[in-house]
Amino acid sequence: MNDQFSLEDRVAVVTGGGRGIGRAIAIELADAGAAVVPSARSSDEIEAVADEIEAAGGDAVAVPADVTDPDAVEDVIDRADDAFGGVDVVVNNAGFNPDDALGQPEDVDTESLDRVLDVNLNGAYEVTRTAADHLRDDGGSVINVASVGGLVGLPRQHPYVASKHGLVGLTKSLSLDWAPEVRVNAVAPGYVSTALTDDLEADDRLRQSIIDRTPLERFADPEEIAGPVVFLASDAASYVTGACLAVDGGWTAR
Repeated sequence: MNDQFSLEDRVAVVTGGGRGIGRAIAIELADAGAAVVPSARSSDEIEAVADEIEAAGGDAVAVPADVTDPDAVEDVIDRADDAFGGVDVVVNNAGFNPDDALGQPEDVDTESLDRVLDVNLNGAYEVTRTAADHLRDDGGSVINVASVGGLVGLPRQHPYVASKHGLVGLTKSLSLDWAPEVRVNAVAPGYVSTALTDDLEADDRLRQSIIDRTPLERFADPEEIAGPVVFLASDAASYVTGACLAVDGGWTAR
């Protein structure tokens, strides 16, 4: 059974791979045997992740890139090919939910909406289509990191929710066009303890309201999102495509 979860001889690109969920995913993919290409705008963070992977005996190359820049995205895929001979797994984790995109819909301007969509949705599409030839050649796998906000509505987070619903829809449509060569799936995390949720967790009222809404009564650790991603990338999920796996402590079960 353990062989089904092995990613030996596979190459994985992880966007947003420098911290939080992306860092955990990159490290867990490497632990499963994959050569990993963590990518993000901050070179310091992804280089630290690559160093950690190599120190543990794995293979990694850090490639800085902004997923909204097609030339930078192409460079990530080319560097992965040059270093490791192809791309078998793409994890689209790059995303954000800035303060100026929060609030009542009439208070969030079009520029803020466009920036969120450009990173969270368009960026994932750009990375995936740029890797298409490699993925088809190798029988690859794409995992999009969506959110519970891609499955249900969240108040005052309209651009983010729109982008994540779009990412779930993109997952389903890509899975139809690329089967049987490429499997395309998504994970939908609930609230995860990362630097991005520090403010939430520091606010006792907000933190408690989230815990009360979550049947497992806590925030997730990043590694708890990484495990399902490894599963979806592996042969253990060989008959899974077009799915969105909620990794949300039961949030969407209510």
